[in-house]
Amino acid sequence: MISATERFIAGRYLLPGRSERFIFLVAAISLLAVALGVAALIAVMSVMNGFRAEMFDRMQGLNGHAVVQGYGGRLDGWEKVLAEARATPGVVSATPLIEQPLMATARSRVEGALVRGMRIADIRANPVIAGNVVSGSLDRLADDAPRVALGVRLAENLGVRVGDTISLVSPDGEVTPFGAVPRIVAYEVVALFEIGLFDFDRAFVLMPMPQAQTLLRLGDAVGLVEVTTEDPDRVDRILAPLAEKVAPVGRILDWRQMNAALFEALVVERAVMFWVLSIIILVAVFNILSSLIMLVRAKRRDIAILRTMGASRAAMMRIFMSVGTLIGGLGVLLGLALGFLVLRFRQEIVVGAARLTGIELWDPSIRYLTELPSRTDPLEVAGIVALALGLSFVATLYPAWKAASTDPVTVLRHE
Repeated sequence: MISATERFIAGRYLLPGRSERFIFLVAAISLLAVALGVAALIAVMSVMNGFRAEMFDRMQGLNGHAVVQGYGGRLDGWEKVLAEARATPGVVSATPLIEQPLMATARSRVEGALVRGMRIADIRANPVIAGNVVSGSLDRLADDAPRVALGVRLAENLGVRVGDTISLVSPDGEVTPFGAVPRIVAYEVVALFEIGLFDFDRAFVLMPMPQAQTLLRLGDAVGLVEVTTEDPDRVDRILAPLAEKVAPVGRILDWRQMNAALFEALVVERAVMFWVLSIIILVAVFNILSSLIMLVRAKRRDIAILRTMGASRAAMMRIFMSVGTLIGGLGVLLGLALGFLVLRFRQEIVVGAARLTGIELWDPSIRYLTELPSRTDPLEVAGIVALALGLSFVATLYPAWKAASTDPVTVLRHE
């Protein structure tokens, strides 16, 4: 343990003397570099975590952890599949769905649409959909009425609002002597919702199950059964028994298979960003090392006097190790404050930077999400703090050893 005297000396060495202002400047730059490295790591890793978590939560809120997909896009006898899925240990819920890409038209505009048919009770119970209605009401959806809800971006692209009418075009139409004629059905728009995933908001058309079955001529069949499990990381093991039972009528696709490329890219990007930003802390540590070496050179006479007064080699090592570690510790504290401040005002920073530069820094069409997300992992923050403090401590070992190795007789003879 460091004594009070050693702490006092270490504190004095942190203050600039007349001939040591340059050393103090280097130490201050080192402190700021550590702070910037820690802040950058916390901010970037939190944003990456938030991006993955938000995408996962919203995608799984719409698609579950897995789906039982019928061969040819048609799942007959889905009631039995639904019952078997709900009876599988580890399954939290199972919901029948119809999902089909079609064309939507309104006001002479044409857009690609992803039509989803759900039971009305399931629509109202889905928090991702029911909790993000921005206009109109889902209560107006009815099994016996041609009414739909749209994503806000799709409504903007079609130029429609609540109360307007859109037409859905299905290629599975009537066959005439002149060829196949597409099936076109008009629907009233009764609600607009914004999920927060750009691709869904610009394509989603939600309608009651009977209306979707009629539009797509599925009869009593559905397209798939959505399954949610108690642990998405073990979804393959949980649903293994179900896969054998449904093999004659369909196959199971879990969230990894449906979004494999996206989530694998996020994992790689997250790892690369961590190691690249860690270099900032490493550079700051080298600055601490250089400032301590200069400090040891400037304090050779003081070190020699302290040694002749009875200070041990271990005491000298503790003094200079304390100086370097204190610089790193102050940098970490400043970095924590700066990192959390950036996270608190992240959206305002993005908007302000976009206004100043005239460049759209967060394009939802590219980033999937409409806003910059954030989710801080306390264990990850602790790891970043430990990394910065550990590297700062390691940087003090060589200068502290050089200080402890100073020969007081040689120094005082020449000075």
